Amino acid sequence: MPQSAGPPYPHPNPAPGSNQIGQFQVGVSPIGTISAFDVWSTIISQYANSGTLTGIITSMNSALDQTENFDELFDDIWNVFTATGYGLDCWGRIVGASRTYPVSVVGPVPTFGFQEPGSDWVGFGQAPFVSGTGVATNNVTLTDTQYRPVVLAKAMSNIWNGSIPGFNAILLALFAGRGTPYVQDNGNMSITLVFAFPLLAIDLAILNSNILPQPAGVVINVSYP
Repeated sequence: MPQSAGPPYPHPNPAPGSNQIGQFQVGVSPIGTISAFDVWSTIISQYANSGTLTGIITSMNSALDQTENFDELFDDIWNVFTATGYGLDCWGRIVGASRTYPVSVVGPVPTFGFQEPGSDWVGFGQAPFVSGTGVATNNVTLTDTQYRPVVLAKAMSNIWNGSIPGFNAILLALFAGRGTPYVQDNGNMSITLVFAFPLLAIDLAILNSNILPQPAGVVINVSYP
């Protein structure tokens, strides 16, 4: 009788627990990829080649086995280093980091008024009742790539030990790959966050939020090119 319905040989399903969960490394080690139950252990050899019987059993096992779902849950939500979308939003709510920040854009802003064609004045319902140069504020929502360092930096801020080296580590996490920011102690109850690289409007908005530690009674200055 042809081997068409029986289990593959050699048996591919290792024993539960052989993924060395005791040596698990966050963000590196797989979890849940080895099924905790071997469905073929329920089928005796005389029925192993029954296509109908094995089909029913393996189909039911596929419907009940949550290994793949658990993998996706771990990768997309539980693991902050791989979480995306909703999962990363969950981490943001846990640590207290917003994904959206108000960014001010300084420059000519259309204003309400009436003037000859070519001016920056516009009619009813199109601009506020102000004149001249104004400030427009836009809400910027971070992408997953931009948001992940913010979440990690906020998590570090929540357990910050109050030291300057600890503050430096938070800055390095927040601005990873962009340079080497550091904290300068001015010795007069003030510190300066020194950046050797230009800061974008969204960077300043994040710095002005609650992401970084706020030492009591200490004035925080920012220096950048």
